[in-house]
Amino acid sequence: MLLEFAHIELSKSSSTCPRDDEGDATIEGTTLDISYSLSHMAAFKAFLNSPVGPKTTHFWGPVANWGFVIAGLVDTQKPPEMISSNMTSAMCVYSALFMRFAWMVQPRNYLLLACHASNESVQLYQLSRWAKSQGYLQQNAAKAE
Repeated sequence: MLLEFAHIELSKSSSTCPRDDEGDATIEGTTLDISYSLSHMAAFKAFLNSPVGPKTTHFWGPVANWGFVIAGLVDTQKPPEMISSNMTSAMCVYSALFMRFAWMVQPRNYLLLACHASNESVQLYQLSRWAKSQGYLQQNAAKAE
């Protein structure tokens, strides 16, 4: 049986290919684990051609949406007075709706779900920063007594 992988030809019956004690082909003392390499290649090919792989919008949509998460994380360094409560609330609703979509669509899009769950967390944090700066989340000392 002749295997060709990465321009290395190995023949099971060939005497030109050195072998170790277990019969695995070796080149300069390094065991070539062909089945391991081929299984990784097969897994990558399966991902590439899967219904949520990089050849579909199920992959590239969530990749692009990570920009919202990154922008939200960058905005945490800005003063809370710069936060738009309307936009942040809209982003919260948007992410909540698309989390449900990502869960319900077939095949389930876990990448999109993770992206929108992360964005929901960041936007809720931003909304809480805005609410604190506006005085909505302050406790009254008189009520506590």
